Amino acid sequence: MVQQGAVAASLPVVAYFSMEIALDPRMPTYSGGLGVLAGDYLRAAADSGFPLVGVSLLHRKGYFHQRLDEHGRQTEAPCSWVPHEFLEALPVRPSVTIEGRTVHIRPWLYVLHGVLGHEVPVYLLDTDIPENQPWDRTLSAFLYGGDDHYRLCQEALLGLGGAATLRALGHKHVQSFHMNEGHSALLGLALLQDALGDKDMETVTSEDLARVRHQCVFTTHTPVPAGHDKFPMDMVRKVLGENRATALERLGCCLDGILNMTYLGLVFSRYVNGVSMRHEEIAHSMFPNFPMSAITNGVHAATWASPPFQKLFDRHLLQWRYDNLYLRYAIGIPLDEVQQAHADAKRALLEEVKRRARTGLDPGVLTIGFARRATTHKRANLLFTDLQRLESIARRAGPLQVIYAGKAHPKDEGGKDQIRMVFQASERLRGIVRVIYLEEYDLTLAKFLCSGVDLWLNTPQRPLEASGTSGMKAAINGVPSLSILDGWWLEGCLEGVTGWSIGEDRSSTSDPSAEAVSLYNKLEFAILPMFYGRPSDYASIMRSTIAVNGSYFNAERMVLQYVENAYWPRSA
Repeated sequence: MVQQGAVAASLPVVAYFSMEIALDPRMPTYSGGLGVLAGDYLRAAADSGFPLVGVSLLHRKGYFHQRLDEHGRQTEAPCSWVPHEFLEALPVRPSVTIEGRTVHIRPWLYVLHGVLGHEVPVYLLDTDIPENQPWDRTLSAFLYGGDDHYRLCQEALLGLGGAATLRALGHKHVQSFHMNEGHSALLGLALLQDALGDKDMETVTSEDLARVRHQCVFTTHTPVPAGHDKFPMDMVRKVLGENRATALERLGCCLDGILNMTYLGLVFSRYVNGVSMRHEEIAHSMFPNFPMSAITNGVHAATWASPPFQKLFDRHLLQWRYDNLYLRYAIGIPLDEVQQAHADAKRALLEEVKRRARTGLDPGVLTIGFARRATTHKRANLLFTDLQRLESIARRAGPLQVIYAGKAHPKDEGGKDQIRMVFQASERLRGIVRVIYLEEYDLTLAKFLCSGVDLWLNTPQRPLEASGTSGMKAAINGVPSLSILDGWWLEGCLEGVTGWSIGEDRSSTSDPSAEAVSLYNKLEFAILPMFYGRPSDYASIMRSTIAVNGSYFNAERMVLQYVENAYWPRSA
């Protein structure tokens, strides 16, 4: 592991702040897509040799362990892990003032190693140290836990404490600060304090704000109004102090007595982007007074390619690990080799299913995968809109089996209902369509699922899919998608080439009845007949999925777009 002094001496030019970052399957420092994206982004930066540093919280108790009973009722338990088994504790002790108290921080170091040897340090902030009061020691415990007050204190720790940590570690000349979602938006306030120096926060001017804006980049991931963190100003005053709260009001960061963290990120940033072409449009409609760009998400190809496909690419595409564009040449890989690699990945998945669920699935049956955060707008139950039609399809067009996974937030009763609905449908379809819901969806299970299923299903309610990346991970492994035309799939869907759309209408709102009919029609008349009757044609779609979508929807391309458009724009 790299020593702290050596890391600090490199002085990265971009600091990337995110409330969650998926670094290691054994470290519960992430909950889902946002954290996995952050981890993929940092890995791609390491591969590209880009000078960047990551900042997040330690999350000693993680998100939660999920348990499902026989009826699909979810219960949660804290995670337990030992940070020093994976991380290096650093000797500095920066601090931040929260509610008038000094909260001391112990940063931990994790180093990501790129394919050519470049290193990206990630600092995870920990307050569970003897210097702090008992409640303050819990601030780095739970990811997305507690009430709004706990969340605001955590976001102060990330934004204000993260800036203090970088200073303490010697990163004094960061050129750009990238706020990944609104959780880290208080970073702008920390930079404003630095810009003011000895001046009182209440004297802040628009010129002071402009100096901070020049340093900041903000990425919003949330097209759902309820997904933007909002805090009443009386709580903001209590947590941040009167001077900071007054400065935020003076700069127009608060609306109707509410601090909206997304709005705060917008105010403090010179460059703002959504995470897909459609999401840019939605985000701009939500915040019309701010210029908005789009950089579509991508996934880290070497992380998400399963071992059989890694071996396949290593044989045919020697440069693919450090230049993902070479995946374009997968179009020349013989179909039988694609089929064999997929058969090996599917075998590994079914072995994992048997280990976890103690039940076997048939390797010869079309296997559909659906693994997302369990919440109502992801619509895990759209497949079960008409169970008689689904039964008829399975009897007439060919058998199918479905594997589900995904956690619902402990407070999301609608998401928990979605899980129970899948269990209910599984019982009603018993003996006709096998449906399995696997608990504890994490990085490890995701790698098995995205590579081993035959078809990736995605059914979000439009226009609530900001981007989505699960289908991109499947594409790296030649798994085509059957998906709603929203988020990234609007850009990635070439009908019958990279997969199939659910519905043909690209408008911005969902029609559940029409989408269910389209889903069934595609299964019955396009996908199942090809899978069972023309396997070479299906393999051809798998191959083009890699060549077309795998070569573009990757984190290497995403990092390059941020570098050229956000960090060092050519027009600057």
